[in-house]
Amino acid sequence: MIQAREIVKSYGSLKVLKGVSVVIDKGEIVSVTGASGAGKSTLLHILSTIDRADSGHVVVDGIETGKLNDRKLAGFRNRKVGFVFQFHHLLPEFTALENVCIPAFIAGTGRREAELRAMELLDFLNLKDRSSHKPSELSGGEQQRIAVARALINSPSVIMADEPSGNLDSTNARQLHQLFFELREKFSQTILIVTHNEELAEMADRRLFMRDGLIFDHKT
Repeated sequence: MIQAREIVKSYGSLKVLKGVSVVIDKGEIVSVTGASGAGKSTLLHILSTIDRADSGHVVVDGIETGKLNDRKLAGFRNRKVGFVFQFHHLLPEFTALENVCIPAFIAGTGRREAELRAMELLDFLNLKDRSSHKPSELSGGEQQRIAVARALINSPSVIMADEPSGNLDSTNARQLHQLFFELREKFSQTILIVTHNEELAEMADRRLFMRDGLIFDHKT
C-alpha cells in the first residue's frame, strides 16, 4: 500500500529526514512514535503528499507520487488519502453533514450521492442524529468523529492520523482508538498514526520508532 525509499527532507540547514524507508501493507495499522522533533509529522506529511521530499521515492496504492504535478497530486490526495489531525479543523459555519461532504464535493461527487454516503458514515459512527448540528454544538469527541467521517467520505486507500487523540480526554481518546480498529474491520482500511499516546501506539499491528530523522522497527 505504501512504499517509501530513502526519503530525505530539509528545511533550510536543518535536515529533518535522513534517508527514511518504510513499507506499510494494505489493511495494516501502524503507529509511529518518538520524541518531539524526531521527524514524525514531517514523514506523515510526505507520505500523505501534503509536502514533497527533497529526494527519495514514495509509492501509495501503486502510484509514485513524486512524479505527479501539483494539480494531479491534489486530486490524488483528495481521492486516496483521508486525514485526521489533532484538531478537527471543521468549518464552524457548516453542519456536521456538510463538513463530512466537503471532500466529496471537491472530488466532483453530486450532492445527493455525497449526502447519502455521509449519512451512512455518520450512522456507522453513531452520529446520525447530530448531522444538522454545527461544530460548536458538538462535544470534542463528536467533533473528532465527524473529522473521521470526513476522512472516509471518498473511500481513501489510506488514513493518515497525526496525534488524533491529543486533544481529547481519556474516555474519548479510548473510543477513538477503538474506532480505528473498527474502521479496519468494516472498510479494510490502512491506517498510519503518528502519536505520543502509548496506549494507542501499542494497540497498532506494528510500532515504528523515529529518532534523529531515522526510523527503526524497535526502540533503540
